Amino acid sequence: MAEIYPSLAQCAILAAAFKVLLFPAYKSTDFEVHRNWLAITHSLPVKEWYYEKTSEWTLDYPPFFAAFEWFLSQAAKLADPAMLVVNNLNHDSWQTVYFQRTTVIVTELVLVFALSRFIKSAPQQHKTLAHVASLSVLLSPGLLIIDHIHFQYNGFMYGVLILSLVLARKQSTLLYSGITFAILLCFKHIYLYLSLAYFVFLLRSYCLDPKSILKPRFGNIFKLGISVLGIFGLAFGPFAHWNQLFQLKDRLFPFSRGLCHAYWAPNIWAMYSFADRVLIPLAPRLGLTVNHDAINSVTRGLVGDTSFAVLPEITKEQTFALTFLFQLLPLIKLWLNPDSWETFIGAVTLCGYASFLFGWHVHEKAVLLIIIPFSLIALKDRRYFGAFRPLVVAGHVSLFPLLFTAAEFPIKTTYTVFWLILFLFAFDRVAPVPEQPRVFLFDRFSLIYITVAIPLIIYCSIGHQLIFGLGRYEFLPLMFMSSYAALGVVGSWVGFMVVYFTA
Repeated sequence: MAEIYPSLAQCAILAAAFKVLLFPAYKSTDFEVHRNWLAITHSLPVKEWYYEKTSEWTLDYPPFFAAFEWFLSQAAKLADPAMLVVNNLNHDSWQTVYFQRTTVIVTELVLVFALSRFIKSAPQQHKTLAHVASLSVLLSPGLLIIDHIHFQYNGFMYGVLILSLVLARKQSTLLYSGITFAILLCFKHIYLYLSLAYFVFLLRSYCLDPKSILKPRFGNIFKLGISVLGIFGLAFGPFAHWNQLFQLKDRLFPFSRGLCHAYWAPNIWAMYSFADRVLIPLAPRLGLTVNHDAINSVTRGLVGDTSFAVLPEITKEQTFALTFLFQLLPLIKLWLNPDSWETFIGAVTLCGYASFLFGWHVHEKAVLLIIIPFSLIALKDRRYFGAFRPLVVAGHVSLFPLLFTAAEFPIKTTYTVFWLILFLFAFDRVAPVPEQPRVFLFDRFSLIYITVAIPLIIYCSIGHQLIFGLGRYEFLPLMFMSSYAALGVVGSWVGFMVVYFTA
């Protein structure tokens, strides 16, 4: 088969050139977060990494990511030694900016490699579909906005995730899939949201006999157990030796934060918060009690500040129970059908959905936990694509408020709209006709949803300030954007649940 044009490598080079042009663009506090982590890991002994608190942006990623920052710091001292001084808060010389942004582009080569393996692992008749899906991930506006403007290293870590998913495609590489995922957990603990799918899949496919669950494969259990324990021992063993595991727990899992992030992630709790806001003026007519102390909290959405004026408060335990319940449902099918790689990817995707929709203090950026794995199977047939379409529209548009400066407005909107038109059109052209009948209600929902999203984006981005001026009702556009995006994500989730259980 001749190589499909444009190739993955050609697109990666072109994308890298474009990202270099974005070096002077807006950078969030995450830029200072990672500069501070470079300084901490370079300047202090390992046992002090998780105690240092000169900056408010303390180290709160697992040890492998801390080691990754230490590794980058060895090159950083050649670019600008001043960035490695812990007390140099908010240091952003042009050398520092260029160095840090360059590291994001270079480490994203892991994503390019993983996508190339995904294409090679696809059956011959599905190579084109895998190629199109890979390009959509590589050129994702989500990764562009979050990593190359806002500033993070998601491309690198999603590359590790995709590599792990690809290794799960063959029985001969299942062990390496589990090892790769264990390594990923030691880089960023947010991937724990997907861990139950891996646990069920590896237990059923690798540790138990495929013909009988009553026949354990003791050799496989030993190899997987020793490998995973060895990786976690390497990451956390030194801190256990120093009696610092509770300190790591407090840094990695700050449960004191509120239900909603400062900008509501587009999930069930955004819709819940929006409903609470709508009920405030209606409460007297409906005979409902209003907690007036909570009204400001409802409209501000500050970290640790979320409380509800009319609706009942939500506890951490309730969010954990809902997340576990809705993760459990797809895992039942995975347990019964562990031989299908698409079923495994579907379960991973639905675990991402459940954690994003029902989790505690979810960040809007976590929507990529759904979009990235879903992209690998979105072209399985048109039913899958029908569920995928509202997700990518809602998920990417919900990231717009991360870039609130005027200079980045044309970049984020033009690039995202171009990506949506290009890839939704391409997906629509190449997605196979399904064997099962499609539910056209979801198709109509998707079309109506995308149509309404256009004027909403215009209002939230431009119209609100023209109508009310700067500084008035500033949380209103965010509330509209996150609530409407939540409707798209929830609709996509319901659609994909139907597809998953009827496939």
